[in-house]
Amino acid sequence: MKRRSFVTKSGLSTLATLLGVDIVYKELMPKGYTPVALQEIDPFALFKKDEAMVVLNDKPWNMEAQAHLLNDRVTPNKFMFIRNNGLLPENIDEKNWKLNIEGESVVSPKTYSLSDLKTKFKQYTYQLTLECGGNGRSEFNPPAKGNQWTIGAVSSAEWTGVRLKDVLADAGFKDDAVYIGYHAADMHLSRNPTKEPISRGVPISKGLQDETLLAFSMNGEAIPLVHGFPLRLVCGGWPASTSGKWLHTISIRNKVHDGEKMQGSSYRVPCETVAPGETVADEDMCIIESMPVKSLITYPKSGAIINEGKTVKINGHAWAGELEIKMMEYSIDYGTSWKSAAIEKAKNRLAWQHFNATVSFPKKGYYEIWARATDSNGNKQPMVLPGWNPKGYLNNACHRIAIKVV
Repeated sequence: MKRRSFVTKSGLSTLATLLGVDIVYKELMPKGYTPVALQEIDPFALFKKDEAMVVLNDKPWNMEAQAHLLNDRVTPNKFMFIRNNGLLPENIDEKNWKLNIEGESVVSPKTYSLSDLKTKFKQYTYQLTLECGGNGRSEFNPPAKGNQWTIGAVSSAEWTGVRLKDVLADAGFKDDAVYIGYHAADMHLSRNPTKEPISRGVPISKGLQDETLLAFSMNGEAIPLVHGFPLRLVCGGWPASTSGKWLHTISIRNKVHDGEKMQGSSYRVPCETVAPGETVADEDMCIIESMPVKSLITYPKSGAIINEGKTVKINGHAWAGELEIKMMEYSIDYGTSWKSAAIEKAKNRLAWQHFNATVSFPKKGYYEIWARATDSNGNKQPMVLPGWNPKGYLNNACHRIAIKVV
């Protein structure tokens, strides 16, 4: 990785936050010196990630899991994907962190400290599934621009915080409110303070759902810096880009939020099906909302070898944005026939659901196990890549793993 200089006070503060300890004798550090911890950046140690994670980009940081790493029912930090649009914020002061509620449709602007949020409002914990809108982009042809995610930009952690709807009700909003937009402390790659790397949002109806949180805890601990410390918005079931990290402002809008990456082709797909490679006008693109039905085989690892006559137990997760999974199936003959897998109820709405099945094979040889989920509206995962779109969003084709029977 390229070297980074953290010799500024704000940079050293960020390094201390990432390391979780104070930098002793920092005032004695020679001018222009780069700390050893950052001379050759080890993102796995820096972000406390498993070394089997895959780094796609370091400016900004983007990292994904492999399917077998996501076998936990609740995704731990070490296997959680990173999707950033800008640089990590520097010099975070948790004690003095503020959340501002503003915008055309707020009754009157209001500011809350983290202490206000934690003491004034009831706290809730939900397991919420977050998936990058571009998860699976690497399969699109013609290729789509952006990080070439395979299957690992998804997670389902437990988030603790206060309901956004309770804070919005406390601040008050007008009848003309139609959208909320977020603003955060991450820095544009240019370091131009007038530019935001990303400022997206959701319709007010999504913001008022019980599960939409202003979260300050992930899996029972303070949210790691790379995942949004000290405060982030969490909108389960929608593209993870709607779950703004390092949150300092919520704007209540009387129109669709027009922040950075709300326009053009960003997190939008053609409103009507288009041919691969076709140019689509901005006005013909629709904002991605609820994510499509999808599933992932997390055990065994692709490439597993088993003895003839033995069975293998598969398991994994399935999710469907705002909907539930009603049926789970698997195939060992390339989708010619399908058998049922057991599917569990979600821990709560917008959490993924676990499935399992015991699979047998007729003879020695190479096999593929395909998984297919069906949601509560009857939508099934496609067996092959779904319709092409310019940014490679919403690939929910069946996940496949390889098995060799010897």
